[in-house]
Amino acid sequence: MDYRTALVTGASKGIGAAIVESLVTEGLTVHALARSRGALQVLQERLGPRVKPLVADVRDNEAIASALGAAEIDVLVNNAGGLATVRPLHEQSAEETAEVVALNLTAPLQLIRMLLPGMIARKRGHIFNLTSTAASGVFPGTTTYGAAKAGLSQAGRILRYDLAGTGVRLTEIAPGRVETDFYLKAFDGDREDLHKRMYSQQRPLGPADIAAVLATALRMPDHVDIAELTVAPSEQAPGGHTYPPAPQR
Repeated sequence: MDYRTALVTGASKGIGAAIVESLVTEGLTVHALARSRGALQVLQERLGPRVKPLVADVRDNEAIASALGAAEIDVLVNNAGGLATVRPLHEQSAEETAEVVALNLTAPLQLIRMLLPGMIARKRGHIFNLTSTAASGVFPGTTTYGAAKAGLSQAGRILRYDLAGTGVRLTEIAPGRVETDFYLKAFDGDREDLHKRMYSQQRPLGPADIAAVLATALRMPDHVDIAELTVAPSEQAPGGHTYPPAPQR
């Protein structure tokens, strides 16, 4: 593998931390980006000096660029995201809507824009965009989140066209339900309720499952680009219809 250095966003826990571990195992030096300095230090202590903590908000392009300095990033993993609430759009605040778009669409695009020139100049690179099955399926209360992830998915398709022949690959991984703290904020911090409603009846994916899929795509020969992957629990299949009664006027 020609890749030497990676940047993983949302790296302090869950899927991000599992991906950092997988990339370190593959021999890469990983700039692990998250807001929690303490969590990143714990990760570094566990995995060793190949982990380089990068404390920043994923939306702060200038701070990220300054922290990276002259580092040549071969692998970008756009993992960070957020879901402020699981409610219909008309029940969200303007701030909640804007935050979801900024975290899940704008920030990944800005990082790609920032790092692509170096990848193209070196004729090597791999971008991973973690989207969601919500980008193509209908999940109630996720209008903004689904729209942002669908936008990132379409951006990846266009980028693959623009990048053909440059030596830079792009892979979209769309996970189904993964047992993490991702929905904890939307459940008002009630971890017990989150587990009961989301993870107790069907077998969810684990962060290590997503990391394993990513590593497989990364190991493929450089003439092979696994463009799009949907990774879902065996018991999860989006679909169905609802036929509510008509409103009474």
